[in-house]
Order: sequence, then C-alpha cells, then structure tokens
Amino acid sequence: MGLFPAESSKRRARSSLQRKQVALLIETSNEYARGLLNGIRAFTRERRLWSIYLNEYSRDNTDFTWLNGWRGDGIIARIENEQTARYILDAGFPAVDLSAFRIIPSLPYVETDDRAIARLAAEHFLERGFKNFGFYGDSRFPWSKQRGAYFEDYLGALPYDCHTFISQQSHDRASRVAERHKLIQWLHSLPKPIGIMACYDSRGQQLLEACRFAEIAVPDEIAVIGVDNDEVLCELSDPPLTSIQSNAVRTGYLAAELLERMMAGEDIGAEAHLIEPLSIQVRMSTDVLAVDDKLVSEAVRFIREHAHEDIQVQDILSELSVSRRILDSRFKKALGRTPHEEIIAVKVKDIKKLLVETKLPLSSIAEITGFNHTEYMSVVFTRTTGIRPGQYREENRLST
Repeated sequence: MGLFPAESSKRRARSSLQRKQVALLIETSNEYARGLLNGIRAFTRERRLWSIYLNEYSRDNTDFTWLNGWRGDGIIARIENEQTARYILDAGFPAVDLSAFRIIPSLPYVETDDRAIARLAAEHFLERGFKNFGFYGDSRFPWSKQRGAYFEDYLGALPYDCHTFISQQSHDRASRVAERHKLIQWLHSLPKPIGIMACYDSRGQQLLEACRFAEIAVPDEIAVIGVDNDEVLCELSDPPLTSIQSNAVRTGYLAAELLERMMAGEDIGAEAHLIEPLSIQVRMSTDVLAVDDKLVSEAVRFIREHAHEDIQVQDILSELSVSRRILDSRFKKALGRTPHEEIIAVKVKDIKKLLVETKLPLSSIAEITGFNHTEYMSVVFTRTTGIRPGQYREENRLST
C-alpha cells in the first residue's frame, strides 16, 4: 500500500480547525528519545491542534495493537526495524522518520549530525593535548558506524590514528561479562594517555566500568566522552561521564513541523535534516590536560579559570613569569594553538552556552564573558563560528 491512499484526501479535506490525530512511535526509555518527545510537545503547545497517541514503547517494539481502530492523520517514528516500517507503509499516513536506519528511504527524516558530533568529540580531546585516540562502537546501530567513521576521518586528516573496538554484545548477562573481558584486553593494549569516544552514553558507562575492573586510571590514562548527555547515567558513572549534548528537542520540533506541512498536503521530499549538537557537558572522565609541559598546563588552567574576565595574554605572562615568545612556542608545540586562540575558544564556548540556555540580552552575555563591548563580542563570535550570535540563538532556541 502506498503512503498516501485515497482515504488520505478525505483527511486533508477536514476543517483546518479540527485536531490532527498523530501517533508517536518513539521509545520513552532514554534521554535522547525523551528529548525528541519534548520537541514535539513544544510544537504542539504552539499549534494546539494535535491529539497525540503515545504508548509505552521500546526501541525493539513490534506490537502495534494499541493502534487498532485508530483513525489518524500522521505518524512520527523512530523506524528501526522492518515491522515498524511495514506498519507505517500499510497504514498509509504521512510520516516523518527519526532514525538513521533509513528503512523507508522515501520518507523525510530528521536526525543528529553525526559528523558534527564526531568533530566535537575529536576537538575536545585535541584541546586537552591528546595524541592517541580510540572509538568504542555498537554493531547494532548505523549511527554508531557513522560516528566512528567520521571520528576516524577527522583525526586521520591531522594525521592521527584511531583505535576502534566494536561491541557485539547481546542482552544476556554472560554476553556482557564476555564483552567486558574483551574490552579490558583492548584497553590494556592501547597507547596511553588516550582519549576514547563512546558512540553513546550507555557504552561510555560500560567503558568506564571496564577501566575500573582493569585498574586503569580515568582520566589520567584513559579519558572517555559519550553522546546524548543522559544526566542520570552520566552522573551514576564512575567517574562521572563527559558527554556531548545533542539537540534532540530541536530535532523533535522540526520533525513535527515537517509532519504538519505534510498533513496539510505539502509534498516534502525524502531529504535529510541533520541537527548539530549543542555543546559538551564536561565531567571528570575527561577533566585532564594530557600534556607533559607543566607551564602549558598551568597556562590553560589559568585561562579556564579567568576567561570570563577581560584577560589578555599579558595577564598569563605576569601570572607565570614567562616571556611571550617562550609561552607561545611551548603552547603551540603542546596544543597546536596560541594562548590568545585558547582564550577566544573558551569565551566562545561560554557565549554559546549562554545563548542557548538563557534569554539574556547580548549586552549581558558580553559582560558575563569578559567583553567590554557587545559589538566586539559579536565580531569575535561571528569570526570564530561563521554565524552571528542572534542567528545561533534562533537556530538552537528549542534546546532547553
């Protein structure tokens, strides 16, 4: 059956004031999926013309009996198995996909930008002076494969090698124990110190667990970063797990916006809509600077503690009693950038966080981040990111 049977023309003929009946085939068991649901909720609060059908749902769900007799208008789904795909095709409703599996390639889909996620993880480790890198993936998910490939490609262009371990673990306890044993063997074989990107937070937590069993120091020998910033899972990890904050709320909102247009009769192409991550929530699992140069370590620590002030490189020189030439040379050798570039990078990260997480005017953000003039802050931000502060805030306005 096609996606738009004759019955759909009757649905489109209904009064525009009648509530649309929308089913959400999205799991409720993880932080990312709940972010998607929050984004959809934000859209419906603005429109107030949707009735939502949502059941307790898992990633592997294949039971759609709860929708028996449902007369709907559209579906937003994480299509990650053939049964879900078949239900949606047979139902014939307009639908938007939220999965990288792409089982129904004719549908528009909205997903995280895995290339941007991998780049952010790599830059995080590079900023901390790492020269060795690893990736811990999950064989079940195409987005894990994509993140690993992008991470390796980004580092390979610098060039650095990336050591990869792909999990084949199933759900039973024996499989988990065997997996941990293999993982410990891999961890012992790696050059150290090393920064490892886990494809998502659950794998990051398991990686930290393996380090604890192997008696490997985190973050001094192995630093770990996850993806999705599942706060409960990250904080329960030992040590707490640094994680990339994906913009799941924005992803869900855009999916709802696309479905609304489709239910109104608009032809939406089967294109990808990729949403960039927001930021990194730094916790103890990467709270380290992997450089042997004590002078550089102290300079970086000073910058991170005082970047919110109107500091200049001269302030670092005075604090450490060192010449500009020596500091620049040793900073460049250890981290590949200058102290001035480090100051700007830290400030820009703080600006991004405030733009997304607060409604403060630019003048207040400039003051908080150590800029004497709003105009100069805007120039620095635009030069560094390629986008104006107001535009960045607008594009990420639904992140919280």
